[in-house]
Amino acid sequence: MIEPIVTIEKKEDEAFLRKQTIPFDFSKFTKEELKDLIASMRLTMKKADGVGLSANQIGRRERFFVAQVPDTQGRPQFYAIFNPVITKMSDEMATIEEGCLSVPHSFGQTPRAYRVTLEGFDMKGKKIKIKAWGLLARVFQHEVDHLNGKLFVDRAKTVTKITPKK
Repeated sequence: MIEPIVTIEKKEDEAFLRKQTIPFDFSKFTKEELKDLIASMRLTMKKADGVGLSANQIGRRERFFVAQVPDTQGRPQFYAIFNPVITKMSDEMATIEEGCLSVPHSFGQTPRAYRVTLEGFDMKGKKIKIKAWGLLARVFQHEVDHLNGKLFVDRAKTVTKITPKK
Protein backbone atom coordinates (compact mmCIF):
# COMPACT_ATOMS: atom_id res chain seq x y z
CA MET A 1 0.00 0.00 0.00
CA ILE A 2 1.31 3.44 -0.90
CA GLU A 3 1.29 5.81 2.07
CA PRO A 4 0.77 9.58 1.81
CA ILE A 5 4.01 11.46 2.43
CA VAL A 6 3.96 14.13 5.14
CA THR A 7 5.33 17.43 3.77
CA ILE A 8 6.14 20.86 5.17
CA GLU A 9 3.37 22.39 3.08
CA LYS A 10 1.07 22.43 6.16
CA LYS A 11 2.32 24.00 9.41
CA GLU A 12 1.03 21.13 11.58
CA ASP A 13 2.75 18.58 9.33
CA GLU A 14 6.02 20.51 9.47
CA ALA A 15 5.73 20.58 13.28
CA PHE A 16 5.24 16.78 13.25
CA LEU A 17 8.31 16.29 11.04
CA ARG A 18 10.37 18.44 13.41
CA LYS A 19 9.62 16.27 16.47
CA GLN A 20 12.11 13.61 17.50
CA THR A 21 10.81 10.07 16.97
CA ILE A 22 10.41 7.48 19.72
CA PRO A 23 12.36 4.21 19.92
CA PHE A 24 10.93 1.39 17.83
CA ASP A 25 9.44 -1.36 20.01
CA PHE A 26 9.61 -4.73 18.21
CA SER A 27 7.25 -6.30 20.75
CA LYS A 28 4.34 -4.20 19.42
CA PHE A 29 4.48 -5.77 15.96
CA THR A 30 4.06 -9.30 14.64
CA LYS A 31 6.56 -10.48 12.01
CA GLU A 32 3.81 -10.18 9.40
CA GLU A 33 2.91 -6.62 10.43
CA LEU A 34 6.58 -5.65 10.30
CA LYS A 35 7.01 -7.19 6.83
CA ASP A 36 3.90 -5.35 5.61
CA LEU A 37 5.08 -2.05 7.08
CA ILE A 38 8.50 -2.36 5.44
CA ALA A 39 6.96 -3.39 2.10
CA SER A 40 4.56 -0.44 2.24
CA MET A 41 7.35 2.03 3.00
CA ARG A 42 9.55 0.57 0.27
CA LEU A 43 6.75 0.86 -2.29
CA THR A 44 5.93 4.42 -1.17
CA MET A 45 9.62 5.40 -1.48
CA LYS A 46 9.95 3.83 -4.94
CA LYS A 47 6.72 5.36 -6.29
CA ALA A 48 7.92 8.79 -5.13
CA ASP A 49 11.36 8.26 -6.77
CA GLY A 50 13.09 8.47 -3.40
CA VAL A 51 16.21 6.72 -2.14
CA GLY A 52 15.18 6.85 1.53
CA LEU A 53 12.06 7.25 3.64
CA SER A 54 11.83 7.67 7.39
CA ALA A 55 8.82 6.55 9.42
CA ASN A 56 7.81 10.09 10.37
CA GLN A 57 7.54 10.96 6.67
CA ILE A 58 4.49 8.70 6.54
CA GLY A 59 3.06 9.92 9.84
CA ARG A 60 4.58 7.35 12.21
CA ARG A 61 6.37 8.27 15.45
CA GLU A 62 8.69 5.22 15.61
CA ARG A 63 12.41 5.47 14.90
CA PHE A 64 13.15 3.57 11.68
CA PHE A 65 13.75 4.14 8.00
CA VAL A 66 14.08 2.35 4.69
CA ALA A 67 16.58 3.15 1.95
CA GLN A 68 17.66 1.74 -1.39
CA VAL A 69 20.99 2.73 -2.89
CA PRO A 70 23.07 1.03 -5.61
CA ASP A 71 26.05 -0.99 -4.33
CA THR A 72 29.54 -0.73 -5.86
CA GLN A 73 28.41 -2.95 -8.77
CA GLY A 74 25.32 -0.81 -9.38
CA ARG A 75 22.86 -3.37 -7.94
CA PRO A 76 20.12 -1.94 -5.72
CA GLN A 77 20.81 -2.57 -2.04
CA PHE A 78 17.79 -2.28 0.27
CA TYR A 79 17.98 -1.35 3.95
CA ALA A 80 15.34 -1.32 6.70
CA ILE A 81 17.00 -0.02 9.87
CA PHE A 82 15.40 0.32 13.27
CA ASN A 83 16.57 2.61 16.09
CA PRO A 84 19.51 3.86 14.01
CA VAL A 85 22.30 5.95 15.52
CA ILE A 86 25.29 7.39 13.71
CA THR A 87 28.22 6.50 15.96
CA LYS A 88 31.08 7.86 13.81
CA MET A 89 31.42 10.57 11.18
CA SER A 90 34.49 11.41 9.15
CA ASP A 91 36.02 14.87 9.22
CA GLU A 92 36.01 14.70 5.42
CA MET A 93 32.92 16.44 4.12
CA ALA A 94 31.15 16.43 0.76
CA THR A 95 28.69 19.09 -0.35
CA ILE A 96 26.26 18.08 -3.08
CA GLU A 97 22.68 18.85 -4.03
CA GLU A 98 20.06 17.18 -1.89
CA GLY A 99 16.30 17.07 -2.05
CA CYS A 100 13.58 15.56 0.12
CA LEU A 101 10.18 13.99 -0.42
CA SER A 102 8.88 16.02 2.54
CA VAL A 103 10.21 19.32 1.15
CA PRO A 104 8.74 19.24 -2.35
CA HIS A 105 10.24 21.21 -5.23
CA SER A 106 13.29 22.28 -3.20
CA PHE A 107 16.95 21.37 -3.55
CA GLY A 108 20.01 22.57 -1.74
CA GLN A 109 23.78 22.28 -1.58
CA THR A 110 24.10 20.28 1.63
CA PRO A 111 27.36 19.42 3.42
CA ARG A 112 27.53 15.94 4.97
CA ALA A 113 30.26 13.71 6.34
CA TYR A 114 31.69 11.56 3.54
CA ARG A 115 31.92 8.45 5.79
CA VAL A 116 29.75 7.32 8.68
CA THR A 117 29.23 4.32 10.90
CA LEU A 118 25.58 3.55 11.56
CA GLU A 119 24.39 1.21 14.29
CA GLY A 120 20.87 -0.08 14.79
CA PHE A 121 18.77 -3.20 14.33
CA ASP A 122 17.50 -5.15 11.32
CA MET A 123 13.86 -6.24 10.99
CA LYS A 124 14.52 -9.33 13.11
CA GLY A 125 15.80 -7.20 15.99
CA LYS A 126 19.41 -8.24 15.35
CA LYS A 127 22.05 -5.60 16.12
CA ILE A 128 23.78 -4.28 12.99
CA LYS A 129 26.69 -1.97 12.28
CA ILE A 130 27.26 -0.53 8.80
CA LYS A 131 30.24 1.49 7.61
CA ALA A 132 29.08 3.66 4.73
CA TRP A 133 30.61 6.24 2.41
CA GLY A 134 29.47 8.43 -0.45
CA LEU A 135 25.77 8.34 -1.36
CA LEU A 136 24.88 5.67 1.21
CA ALA A 137 26.49 7.70 4.02
CA ARG A 138 24.56 10.76 2.82
CA VAL A 139 21.24 8.87 2.76
CA PHE A 140 21.87 7.47 6.25
CA GLN A 141 22.59 10.97 7.59
CA HIS A 142 19.54 12.43 5.85
CA GLU A 143 17.20 9.76 7.26
CA VAL A 144 18.65 9.87 10.78
CA ASP A 145 18.23 13.66 10.66
CA HIS A 146 14.53 13.10 9.87
CA LEU A 147 14.20 10.80 12.87
CA ASN A 148 15.83 13.51 15.00
CA GLY A 149 13.40 16.16 13.74
CA LYS A 150 15.78 17.85 11.29
CA LEU A 151 15.27 18.57 7.60
CA PHE A 152 17.95 18.97 4.92
CA VAL A 153 17.05 22.68 4.62
CA ASP A 154 18.40 23.11 8.17
CA ARG A 155 21.86 22.06 6.93
CA ALA A 156 21.81 23.30 3.33
CA LYS A 157 24.11 26.18 2.38
CA THR A 158 21.65 27.25 -0.32
CA VAL A 159 18.09 26.20 -1.13
CA THR A 160 16.51 26.54 -4.55
CA LYS A 161 12.77 26.16 -5.06
CA ILE A 162 11.51 25.10 -8.46
CA THR A 163 8.03 25.69 -9.78
CA PRO A 164 6.40 22.39 -10.76
CA LYS A 165 5.01 22.11 -14.29
CA LYS A 166 1.24 22.18 -14.36
